[in-house]
Amino acid sequence: MSAPPSASTQRVRDQIDHPVIDSDGHMLEFFAPVRDRLREIAGESLAKGFDAMLNAQQSAMRMTPEERRNLGMFRLTWWGFPARNTLDRATAMLPKLQYERLPEQGIDFAVVYPTFGMTAPMADDGELRTALVRAFNRDYAENYAEFSDRLCPVALIPMHNPTAAIAELAYAVRTLKMQAGLLPSYVFRPLAGDNLPRAARWLDTFGSESPYDYDPVWAKCVELGVNPTFHSSAMGWHSRNSQTSYVFNHLGNFAAASETICRSLVLDGVPTRFPSLQFTFLEGGVAWACNLYSDLLSHYEKRNRETIHNYNPAELDRELMRELFERYAGKRVIEHLDDLESSLVFLADPNEDPKSIDEFARSGIESPEDIRNMFTSQFHFGCEADDPMNSLAFNTKLNPHGARLSAIFGSDMGHWDVPDTREVLSEAWELVEKKLIEPEDFRAFVYDNPLRMWTNNNPNFFDATTLDATTLDGTGTP
Repeated sequence: MSAPPSASTQRVRDQIDHPVIDSDGHMLEFFAPVRDRLREIAGESLAKGFDAMLNAQQSAMRMTPEERRNLGMFRLTWWGFPARNTLDRATAMLPKLQYERLPEQGIDFAVVYPTFGMTAPMADDGELRTALVRAFNRDYAENYAEFSDRLCPVALIPMHNPTAAIAELAYAVRTLKMQAGLLPSYVFRPLAGDNLPRAARWLDTFGSESPYDYDPVWAKCVELGVNPTFHSSAMGWHSRNSQTSYVFNHLGNFAAASETICRSLVLDGVPTRFPSLQFTFLEGGVAWACNLYSDLLSHYEKRNRETIHNYNPAELDRELMRELFERYAGKRVIEHLDDLESSLVFLADPNEDPKSIDEFARSGIESPEDIRNMFTSQFHFGCEADDPMNSLAFNTKLNPHGARLSAIFGSDMGHWDVPDTREVLSEAWELVEKKLIEPEDFRAFVYDNPLRMWTNNNPNFFDATTLDATTLDGTGTP
């Protein structure tokens, strides 16, 4: 079934002298074998729970909008996969066909992410969640085993509690020999109270306010050589829970989920405590990261443990304030001058707990350079090929401190936003053609950055693959 690359893809390959790594391709799961594995692991009753998950969209259509809102449901994805392009639909479902068509797509190696499987770690039922994650991981490992020189499936890791996360990390790496892990960006926790609807939930992003300490999970990632990757949806959050429009819910949703977990990791100090770990945020692009990077620098500059005292109410010269009011205020204000103090304490209460004043304390950040190093050395940002904002990652004039963020290429093959998998590489190359990035930036995007990301915590990641280190010279050129 393999065919030569399209003319546009071949033009790109003719102009580059380095491999192309796809760090976010997708599979479309065939459910029947997964259900068989689930039944073997946990019995028919839980397999029926899986059936209910598969039928959630049909069930939702029979509910009123109010019932769906109470359950935290929203307009789900519809018509989400190739249909007219039947070959691409089959490619996403069949690893052997996926493997054969990589040269046609101009890709040397692909890391393949789940589609429906990403819902498994979010299942409400803890018993079903644990068993279903295990069933999917076994299915991924077996299906892709004979194609591991070019295709790498990603293991699902549940994060409702550290014990479950650690157990599945160890099983995926040591038993299934998987090398990459997909962690949810958050889990929903029910609000306290009786008889509350399912929608009464809050987001736990594994930081200091979580009921659990997740440092053992990050430590296990270091031990096993697994770099945490995040690929969660923010559809269903309060600003994305339309009952009628999937587009409304989908716009910007991956960026929102990525920004939330990234912000949590930074302020909780995870990158500081685990400096060898690489963290990757997929499919949301890099524009949000450029914004968060700049915004963190600004907040740190103005609200670190020292500069925060520029806003300490105790530093306010009340005599000078009253004098200025007496000199410049109008008549109606002067009539209420004795009420000045009540206005001065609004959002400026002098009785703040001294222990809470340094909100960067847990982050471990001591300088702007620490923030820069996180965003340029430890964080990686998965970008789809057709996003012109990818160029922001390489704009050292725009990004503070001359930062180049580690944008990485992800095809998103298998989903509706890729009408033809043979054209994805040429779409990414358009940034060079439009002079938004240089050829060396493109190399970083599709090769250098992902190579570094996947190997920094696991130097053996590409052993026995088409990118085996024995085939590369000192510059990484084949």
